[in-house]
Formats: sequence, structure tokens, C-alpha cells
Amino acid sequence: MVFYSRSNMWWNHVLLASWVLLLVHIHNVEAVPISIDRTKINKAPEMKTETAPASVDTGLHYDRYLREVIDFLEKDEHFREKLHNTDMEDIKQGKLAKELDFVSHHVRTKLDELKRQEVNRLRTLIKARHDLEGGNDIAVDHQALLKQFEYLNHMNPHTFEVDDLDRLIKSATNDLENFDKERHEEFKRYEMMKEHDRQEHLKTLDEDKRKQEEEHYEELRKKHADHPKVNHPGSENQLKEVWEETDGLDPEDFDPKTFFNLHDTNGDGFFDEQELESLFTKELEKIYDPTNEEDDMVEMEEERLRMREHVMNEVDANQDRLVSLEEFLTATNKKEFLEPDSWETLEQNQAYTDEEMREFEEHLAQQEHDLRQKSVDLQKQRDELERQQEQLNAQKMELQQAVDHMEQLKAEKQQQPPEVHIEGNAVPEIHDQDAVHVQEEQHPVDPVHHDASQDQNQIQNQQGAEQTHQDLPPGHQESPQDENRLK
Repeated sequence: MVFYSRSNMWWNHVLLASWVLLLVHIHNVEAVPISIDRTKINKAPEMKTETAPASVDTGLHYDRYLREVIDFLEKDEHFREKLHNTDMEDIKQGKLAKELDFVSHHVRTKLDELKRQEVNRLRTLIKARHDLEGGNDIAVDHQALLKQFEYLNHMNPHTFEVDDLDRLIKSATNDLENFDKERHEEFKRYEMMKEHDRQEHLKTLDEDKRKQEEEHYEELRKKHADHPKVNHPGSENQLKEVWEETDGLDPEDFDPKTFFNLHDTNGDGFFDEQELESLFTKELEKIYDPTNEEDDMVEMEEERLRMREHVMNEVDANQDRLVSLEEFLTATNKKEFLEPDSWETLEQNQAYTDEEMREFEEHLAQQEHDLRQKSVDLQKQRDELERQQEQLNAQKMELQQAVDHMEQLKAEKQQQPPEVHIEGNAVPEIHDQDAVHVQEEQHPVDPVHHDASQDQNQIQNQQGAEQTHQDLPPGHQESPQDENRLK
């Protein structure tokens, strides 16, 4: 991911910072390319212009924006001259950023456009993240969220000012300086977790299997430590080995300047961190083999980082995280280059102390306790939700029963016969025979019972007639009509 161009120290410095940010984003250690055997190449490779990488959808990565800003600044003759004549310390203090006021109008206009595009990109990312988190109905405060992007002045989203360049330089520098420290801390946590898991596994075994596991672990450690001698990184012996095995040249003809030009892969006159790390591949292959059970490739990358940091501390005189040809040649004349101390590998230097391991175990125990407590709380919430759901279901059932009852009453009311309404006060006349007929139809009479009742009625009628006859006054005789009426 190195950017190939004719740029100077700061150009490479800030570009490397953006590359590091990309690594942080994807949480992946990119493999370092093995040095090219220049003696086996008949024709010098053509220099290819490396296009800027596509923008990555993350608010923490501003590599493309950084590259485009520097690219346009280099097109300005005045700024390019100041860039070549300014040391790293002045750049860090913001002196270079002040030169932006003397940049041509065309370049400033293009920088304004780049900043507006970057601000719009960040706003789009903020909106996309906001939508993914389910906040579609909540307004987005872009100004507040843009504060997290310290490499530009979000209060002025329209023009690229001195403060923007100063922020961009400082952010790239700080991110790069903190990257190695974060990598070391991450590796330390990795090693402690690996030991923690091993100890937890031993607790699950019986005494015999635990003893076998311990013996196997010690056997792997001894096997890993049994490797050829590792040369001191950056020493004459280490570089001569690369010269001979990678470049295919006679070690007696070793020349530091020729070596530098061979391994300055982008031809910018400096060794950047990637180019340095590629020089240690042969040494690392002595210790690590991805096919061996005892070799951990994560540890190999940590060893590579340690070697690069050591060389930078010994050779990088101005601490710009780049090694110039002059610095490299100066280092080859030192006694340490010719007679270096032995190099202690990772297995000779434990990544953590006993106190750090104890604190790590306590932290894991606290995390486990918090997770259990959270699980208990979630279970309580689940039980409460289930109880509330049962209550809602019961209320729903009662409500449904009430609705069904009302529907039933309504249906019964609709089935009743309509009432007969008679207009006026007249009462319809009902003849005796009709009444008797209706009564017989409504109440059928048993024949036996009916005959007995009829005989009794006749007796009562005769007695009534006799009584009436006795009650008449003297001399009063019944008329035939009366007599017939009584019969």
C-alpha cells in the first residue's frame, strides 16, 4: 500500500500514517513483501503511477483525502520548495501549514472543493450509521458528530484554511506515533489471553492428562527456541545475509550504498517502515514456520515490529520515521553495526509481567461477573414480559367473551316475533262459538273428562232453575219462553 512518487520525507510520513489508519480499521496485519532479487531482473521495471486507493466507508480513515490534499499542494511551486526545506519538527509545530496563505488561487480553490467533498462524505457516513442503528425518526446533529473527525475543521465546511492543513498534519503524525504502542498493547492482551485459556483448559483435565499436557507444552517451547542464530537487526551480518540470499550477490562485495538503492523499492531516497520490515523476513524465517505447531504467526509479526523499532531508534537521527541514505551510511560506520550485541527474541522476553497477568485475570473475572449479572437481569426482564403478556392475553380473552355475549343477545333479540299493535280503543268482538272454538283449539279436552263435566253442569242448571221457580212471587207463572230459556 506504499504510495510511489518523487515526494520527500514528510510526503512519505503522512502517507504512511494514512496507511496505518487503514490497518487499524480492518484489524489485520498485512504481510510484508519479500525483497526482490534484483540480480535476476534483466530489464529495470518501469515505474508505474500508483493511483489513490478507493475511499473506505469509515469515519476513521482519511487516506484518500490526505493523498489528494498533498498531491495538489505539491503542484504549487512555492509550497513544494518550502516543503523540501522544512524539517520534521517545524512541520509538527505547524510552520509549514502557514505557507498555505501563499498558495496559488487555483490550488486553494481545488482544496476547498476537496474539503467540501470530504465533509459530505462524512455526513453520508454519519447518516448511514445512524440509519443502521435504527434512528430513522431522529434528526441527525451533523455538527456534533463531525467533532470526532479531528483532521479537519468542521465548523467551516466550505473552505480549506491553514487550520485544516495543520489539523491534517498533526492527526496523521499522532495516529502513526500511537499505532505501534497500540499494537504492542494488543499483542500483550493476546499473549495473556492465550495463557489464560491454557490454564482454564488444564483445570478441566484430570491429574494424568494435566501432566501430559504440561509436558507437551514444555516440549513445544523447547522446540520453538531451537532455531539458528538470529542476527542483530540492522547489523552488517544481517544485511549481508539479505545481500547474499535474497539479492544473490557475493557477501565479499557488500556495499551499503548499493544495498540501500536495491531495497529502496519506491526509489524516493528513503527507507520507510515497510521497506525496513521487509529486510527482516529472512531472520524471521529462522524462528517461525506457519506449518509448525509451536510457531505462532501473531508472535512473528510482533517480532518484526520489535526489529523495525530497534533499527529506527538506532538509525533514524531526526526521528521522522524514515531512514535517509545519509542516515543509513552513517549507521554503517558505527561500532554497533560491525560488532552488535546478541538479539533477544520474544521467547526470551515475556510480553507481560506477573502483576499485569494478575490484573488481567481480575479484569476477566469482573467481566464474567458483569455478564452473569446482565444475564440474570435479562432473565428477570424476560419473566416480567412473559407475565405481562399473560395478563394481556387474559384481558383479551375476557374482552372477547364480552363481545361474544353481546353478539348473542343481539341475535336473540332479532329472532323474536313482532308485536301486534291495534289502532284506536275498539276491542274486536268475539262470538261465543268462536271463543269456544279458539279455546278448544288452544286447550284440547279429554273426552271422558268432558262428559263428566257436562253432566255436572246440567245438574247445576236444573237445580238453579228449580230455585228460581221457588223464588217467583205467588200467582206468577213461568212463560213458555222462560221455561225454554231455562232449558
